[in-house]
Amino acid sequence: MKLLKEKILNEGVALSDTVLKVDHFLNHQIDPVLMAEIGKAFKERFTTQKITKILTLESSGIAPSVMAGLEFGVPVVFARKRKSLTLSEGLLTADVYSYTKQETNSIAVADKFLSSGDSVLIIDDFLANGEAAHALVDIVRQAGADTAGIGIVIEKSFQPGGEKLRSAGHRVESLARISSLSDGRIEFLSEVEA
Repeated sequence: MKLLKEKILNEGVALSDTVLKVDHFLNHQIDPVLMAEIGKAFKERFTTQKITKILTLESSGIAPSVMAGLEFGVPVVFARKRKSLTLSEGLLTADVYSYTKQETNSIAVADKFLSSGDSVLIIDDFLANGEAAHALVDIVRQAGADTAGIGIVIEKSFQPGGEKLRSAGHRVESLARISSLSDGRIEFLSEVEA
């Protein structure tokens, strides 16, 4: 996705060989015009799928998921990372290890929001090691629903998450696939490689 790649190159910062900071437009401050285009891009990539729900993880996955939800005309459900007094019964849960934060979070979705008849599109902001996506797939499985696919805004293809998900039989569509963050330079996979 050209607009996204331009934003990454112009406003993203490679903090290390594995960490990309995109807080100017995706996960702190949000560019609504870019998010609308991201929603359209996910609709185009999954247009042949019968999507009934979109599932994401709070908080950075919410903006692109809501825009995709508008395009598909379906509800967006987000897994919560923190316990809530209002989220205590009938929970689907999984554990997610965050390499960026160096911690494990238990995520939860109320089971009333996912059912066995759902065809779920999982959307997340980043794909690196695949921990969050695997946890969301597990929640969909616990609900007895089907995972229609996994939409990723930015995939760090030099890390194993994408390969693990694809090897497990999941359709993964990433809008930008980064091949390297070495020496502070952001490089993308060529269209041939992607």
